[in-house]
Formats: sequence, structure tokens, C-alpha cells
Amino acid sequence: MTTAAIIVAAGRGTRAGDGPPKQWRAVAGRTVVEHTLGVFEAHPRVDEIVLVISADDMGWAERLDLRARAKIAIGGATRSLSVKAGLAQTEADRVLIHDAARCCLPPVVIDRVLDALDDGPGAAPALPVTDTLWSGAGASVAGIQDRSGLYRAQTPQGFHLAPFRAALAAQDGSATDDVAVARAAGIPVRIVEGDERNLKITTPADFARAEAILGQTMDIRTGNGFDVHAFGPGDHVTLCGVDIPHDHGLKGHSDADVGMHAVTDAIYGALGDGDIGQHFPPSDPQWKGAASYIFLEHACALARDRGFAITHADCTLICEFPKIGPHALAMKQEMAQIMGLTPDRISVKATTSEKLGFTGRGEGIAAIATATLVKT
Repeated sequence: MTTAAIIVAAGRGTRAGDGPPKQWRAVAGRTVVEHTLGVFEAHPRVDEIVLVISADDMGWAERLDLRARAKIAIGGATRSLSVKAGLAQTEADRVLIHDAARCCLPPVVIDRVLDALDDGPGAAPALPVTDTLWSGAGASVAGIQDRSGLYRAQTPQGFHLAPFRAALAAQDGSATDDVAVARAAGIPVRIVEGDERNLKITTPADFARAEAILGQTMDIRTGNGFDVHAFGPGDHVTLCGVDIPHDHGLKGHSDADVGMHAVTDAIYGALGDGDIGQHFPPSDPQWKGAASYIFLEHACALARDRGFAITHADCTLICEFPKIGPHALAMKQEMAQIMGLTPDRISVKATTSEKLGFTGRGEGIAAIATATLVKT
């Protein structure tokens, strides 16, 4: 199921004070739009991005080279018209409609919305109202409102594309909230947990709040993995989950998938949590002949449980034979499926050692890998 992010950035934001529209102002070294784009670009479950801007802002898009990062749509005079323009640029199965001014969006909020869309046609993040609510008459308190069941709405608001597109086409264009459009059409919308960091820049003071959030040190981890297996009897080798016919096999306690082992150790390394041998000791007979995807799935789950997203993995296979090139795409796809990533976040390539060393003599295969993890 494919997912498109529709980032709405066509408004003028007059309450934000003097200067260009708020989405084009700098916060923590980049424009608000660039920060927002970056969140969705880095998310492994988002397949494409559509940025909806005003025709008056095309100069900004060109200066920042945003066409290289997203499809560009020209928005309308209302939010509904801008959302329609964004939807016209995608045929994804589901969409995440997000305010560009919410540039501090934690990736975990995206995950919550997408998880809810697996079971229903609509979902949106929100936070329960915790403050006492007053009604006022001029400058005086006139009464107290019941806050039970009240929420502060956030974005991204997610929907299955086909029913939401029909709902948007049927309304008069006055809706300022996508959930309102969905509800008017009878589409149920599930509330998922929002995040206090997911603020919407509205007033001048909000820029300082966003600066404080975005200026925090990001927790980015990089790990390396290296593995070697010798050739032995057999009629194929398994590399990055793909069986390749060969006149030898690889010797090992498990299935000896040297590439997958290197990537797995890279993830463990980024987490500072040892290697495969510590988690799956070769002295334990239950792992004899085990498929290496078991180890990789464990490393990926451990990363998620500790609040990290794996953003990229790069594996280099070092061997004189078999030839890796014809199988590299299948390896990327297999690794991506196991790791829950899109194939463009996986790199599998090969090199020889120019006839030098044990790989050059055809005695075995080595692999080196790097994995990058980002705290969500």
C-alpha cells in the first residue's frame, strides 16, 4: 500500500508578523518548509511527497530547488482547493495531509496515523484538552465549559485516497480541516496520540518555540559490520537473502549469508549492542542452519523498540565469484522487505580484491556494511 504526503504550504500566515509567509522563514538554519519536507523524506513509509504552494511563491521553490525533493502543485484560495490540487498529483493508496507550518513533527506521529489507516479509512493525531476552558463576556469570565471529550487537532491527517477525494469533491470548499470534510461524507476518523512538539507556527512567538525544538541535538547513530565465510561443498550461496547457483556453498553455523550478517552486525553496532554471536551464539544448536533473516529481523525490532528508525543500509560484497550484479536488485528488494524499508534505502554492491588475499584466491566471500539509525 503506497502513501503520499501532501504538504500544504500555500497560505499567507498573516498572524506570523512582518516578513515573507511563515513557511519561507528560517528556523534553526533552514526554512520551515525544508524542515517539514525533511521529516517526510526521511520516513521509510512515505513513498512520495506533494508540496502545495502559492503561485506567488514559485521563486522560493526554485531558489531552494524543491522540485528535486517533491512534486509541486499550485494551491487555491482556500485550504480545500489547495488540498484538491495536491491530491490531483498522486495516485497513492492513502494520503497524509500536513500543514507545512508544523515543522517539528516527530516521525512517530506519522507511524501512529499510518498504523490506524491499516484498519480504517481515516485517522488524525490530537491531544486531549487538559486546561480548564472558560467562556467569556468581554474581559470577564462568563462560565466554564466542560472539557471532557475535547481534543486539540494536529496534522498529518490521513485518509484512504479514493473515498477522501470523493468527499472533498462533494463539499463546498469552505472546510478548514480535512477531518471535517471526511466526517461530512460519513468517513470515520480514528483519533491517534499527537505530540506536544508538533506545534503549528502561527504567531511570532512560535518561531522561538520551534527553534528550541529543532535546535536540540539529534541522536543519529552509524554502525559498521564485517563478516567472512569460507567456501565449502554445495551448489549455491545465499547472499542478502537470495540463493545464487554456484559450484560451492558457504560454510557457517547458520545459512552463512555473509551480506545479511554484515548488515545485522551494523545495526547492532549502531545500537552499541554487540554482534550476532552474542544474540545468537553458534554454540546453541537451535541456530544451526538457521535462516539469517531471523537475525536481521531481531536487530531491526531491537532498533524500533529503542526508538530508532533505520534510515539506510549499505552492503558491499567482496568476492571474485559468483557475479553479484545480476542479482543486486533482487537482494535490495529482499533486504528491504525484511527490514521494513523501501528499496531505495538499501544499497547492495560488489567489488573484487584484485586477486589479492583469501577472496582473491577464491577461498570465500567477505562483506562490509554500514547502517544509519535516527532517534524518532
